[in-house]
Amino acid sequence: MNKQIKIIIAILIVAITTTAQTNIGIQIARLKYSGGGDWYNDPSAEVNLLKFVEENTTIKVNPEYVFVDVSSNDVFSYPILFITGHGNIVFSKEEVVRLREYIEKGGFLYIDDDYGLDRAVRREFKKLYPSKSFNELPFDHEIYHIIYDFEYGPPKTHEHNNKPPQGFGLFVNKKLSVFYTYESNPSDGWADKEAHNNSQNIREEALKFGANIIVFALTQ
Repeated sequence: MNKQIKIIIAILIVAITTTAQTNIGIQIARLKYSGGGDWYNDPSAEVNLLKFVEENTTIKVNPEYVFVDVSSNDVFSYPILFITGHGNIVFSKEEVVRLREYIEKGGFLYIDDDYGLDRAVRREFKKLYPSKSFNELPFDHEIYHIIYDFEYGPPKTHEHNNKPPQGFGLFVNKKLSVFYTYESNPSDGWADKEAHNNSQNIREEALKFGANIIVFALTQ
């Protein structure tokens, strides 16, 4: 299936998703979590990414910053949830049930480690799926090529510990349901330029990568 057909399918999926999305265009909801991590940092990130998607595809978007509490029924109103921040994440038993239900109903979750989330991400998602682990995706995975080609996987948007960027997946019912980027931090490149002073080339690369994530999530 070629890239143009994939984008057309994405539009059709948007057209049949929840009422909250169909009336105003697709949105990405920031997931508010407990544990002390700054889930709210760089609120311009999703706004800029959605504007980029609107300018470079025919997918209808609503480029506003929105967040949902993991314990709220509002999570089911969004096809894509986004987790980022520094430090720690903790899911209660009730939140584990809610998030698992979201995933198993077809929701897609993207996690970007903005630094220091790795241990918490792996620990908390073991609560959701004790028998599953995050596996590194091969460079030929569709998410790296669905619109823009990323020959070596996630871009290196923000340097942390001089480690290579990696992309991991959690598969549920053979579907990539959770995508996790580590030592990559593309969402820093989505944020307003003054937030991190990234070059235009770095920001454009990060936005293209984000567009791949959105189109992939909508076309599964």
